[in-house]
Amino acid sequence: MTGFATGKRRTARAIVLAAVPAAGYGGVDVSSLVPAGMEADVVARLFWIMVAGAGVVWLVVLAIALYAMARPGPRERRVGRLLILVGGVATPVVVLGALLVYGLVLMPKLREPPPTEGPHVAVTGEQWWWRVRYAGFGDGGDVVLANEIRLPVGERVRFVFDSPDVVHSFWVPSLAGKVDMIPGRTTTLVLEPNRTGVFRGACAEYCGTSHAHMRFVVVVMERAAFDRWLRAQAAPARAPRTPGELAGQAAFRRNGCGACHAIRGTAARGAVGPDLTHVGSRLELAAGTLPNDADAFARWIGNAHAYKPEALMPPFAALPPAELRDIALYLDGLQ
Repeated sequence: MTGFATGKRRTARAIVLAAVPAAGYGGVDVSSLVPAGMEADVVARLFWIMVAGAGVVWLVVLAIALYAMARPGPRERRVGRLLILVGGVATPVVVLGALLVYGLVLMPKLREPPPTEGPHVAVTGEQWWWRVRYAGFGDGGDVVLANEIRLPVGERVRFVFDSPDVVHSFWVPSLAGKVDMIPGRTTTLVLEPNRTGVFRGACAEYCGTSHAHMRFVVVVMERAAFDRWLRAQAAPARAPRTPGELAGQAAFRRNGCGACHAIRGTAARGAVGPDLTHVGSRLELAAGTLPNDADAFARWIGNAHAYKPEALMPPFAALPPAELRDIALYLDGLQ
């Protein structure tokens, strides 16, 4: 089952990477110390200020230790009290108090309440993947996809989070801090990326067996490229064009895949699993577990649990290899 990744796959990926020159797919940014968003920039600055504050306390304690080593023997009680008051009380209180005040001043700006109306991105933490829905963007209806988020650079975008089962935590280190997704509650965040690129996100709260396989990417694009992408995502799935894709669509229907997955423009209307309307255009499969090509599609469909233990996706290892290949070609062609 190797060697049938399509040229269209490589072309689509090349277009994405051309739109985000700051970071190629192989160089996805994952560090909170290389900020690419308004909130992440504030968090990184706070980190370095805290490092400087800790350095001041350490230097004072080190100076006292060196003084004691340089002058062994008993000390006057007055000198000892002075060292304790300066090094053990005054310095930590002043430095830590200043850091506390500085952090409290930053908090309202970091988590400023977002507007309750208007366009937003709704993200639901599933086990173990991310359901993403763009609501109110453009003139079309909602756009639903999975495990991949795209944003226009330099613009504030409101996010709304929820979870139907267990606690998850949405975290894109290069763009912002963590936000918990709690069953029965809705949490919010405003992301404002300030440079283009591809940024890694992950679930930061242990949520079950495949918690480590619950990743996603955020692609920050220029506004014009983002608008083109969103229009393409709002369109229905393209019709199969090759004999293999036609056979794959028939096999997809025959094996009941549409009971769990939706493909807009077809009879597949399932809501349990990810929306597959344009799954072939995404950078990764299975929440960052596999690359996005036809070989990986076939491996995932044949035995999903080998890559993501206890995933709700049932294995289809009993399908003939030719049928697995056809379904994989069909899904890979959904650009």
